[in-house]
Amino acid sequence: MATGETGGVGAPAWRGGFGRLWSAAVLSSFGDALRTSALPLLAATLTDRPLLISAVTACGYLPWIVFGLLGGAVADRVDQRRAMWTADAVRGLLVACFAVAVALGHASIGLLIALAFALTTLQTLFDNAATALLPALVDRHALGSANARLMTGQQIAGGLLGAPLVPLLLVAGASMPFAADAVTFLVAAALVASLRTVRPERKPRPAGSTLRREITEGLRFLGHDKALRGLCAATALCNIGMGALIAGLVLLVTGWLDAGTAGYAAAMAAYTVGGLTGGVASGRVVARLGRVRAVLLAGTVQIGALVVMGSVPSPVALAVAMAVFGFMGMLWNVNTRTLMQERTPADTLGRVSAAFRTLGVAGAPLGALLGGAVATVWGLNTPALLAAAFFVLSVASLIPALKVDVSVGAHDDDATTAPAPR
Repeated sequence: MATGETGGVGAPAWRGGFGRLWSAAVLSSFGDALRTSALPLLAATLTDRPLLISAVTACGYLPWIVFGLLGGAVADRVDQRRAMWTADAVRGLLVACFAVAVALGHASIGLLIALAFALTTLQTLFDNAATALLPALVDRHALGSANARLMTGQQIAGGLLGAPLVPLLLVAGASMPFAADAVTFLVAAALVASLRTVRPERKPRPAGSTLRREITEGLRFLGHDKALRGLCAATALCNIGMGALIAGLVLLVTGWLDAGTAGYAAAMAAYTVGGLTGGVASGRVVARLGRVRAVLLAGTVQIGALVVMGSVPSPVALAVAMAVFGFMGMLWNVNTRTLMQERTPADTLGRVSAAFRTLGVAGAPLGALLGGAVATVWGLNTPALLAAAFFVLSVASLIPALKVDVSVGAHDDDATTAPAPR
């Protein structure tokens, strides 16, 4: 049972642990938006080769493949609050050092790749710990609302406030977005460190239990839950397309559309506005369709948005498509995370989250490199069309999961018959 109070039916209370966690997540997302928006722009000033720029994106995903499962197993063993603030503190110091390097004129593609890899390596521990910690802060029936509020707040801070500020900060100096990101990491670490939570009771680990065995238990649970298994397969295919899209988006906007950095910021702002609307509407959509069907709807509509991005050479059409894409992306993310938290035992949640994220993100580096390759050979708009093709496969893989769809507060037999961790 969560220790947090509720702020109404199906809603988490803002006072106490959830409010602090929300504040830390929103502040950190603001800084992340500054960094992630500035990195491709900085990379574009260092090289005009799409493959090198896409390599920065690919290395931002690669640690999930290498360390993701380990991060989940560690998150189930340690104090999740401590793991989160330590990871944020180290990330803050790394970004601060990078900001100094940029200010001194020592930025290079190699340094950008190293930074992306290091930050995501720490993120594997942070994200899995955060997913496992939330059910300890809010009641079970408020998880969907809590996830929607967290993600909506992150969208406001990251896309609506952070990303549009990047061009202004870059006027003051190329290092400014990274310096600001370092500050947000450190303040977020302090907020998480101030949390007071009751650690969930965990079954004693069997004698001789190893990290490898515990990782296998998480994979086994994911494999036996039909809804989570289908969502994981769909997410994996989706993220191949997302890797291609993200790696090529800056060149699509600044090159194919010739819209410049202002056009890139406008596109990201449109995506954020769509995401905010999706966060508000998520509860209503799920009440009508169920969580898995809501994800299916989201993926289907996103296919159309991607086709528009890659085939209509208009900044206005791109902005509209990005807004729709953001709306449906929020719907997808809120419900996949909530399903995972609802259907997984608390003492296994870190490992199941890690298995889901690792398998789901495994194709993203490949997608980023594929996006760079097709942009080089066929044009700067083709990564969006490649992404649309992978989203078609993603939606098709979700269809078997519809048989075990669940509505808000409902659980089918599959969740209870899946084998519990040993």
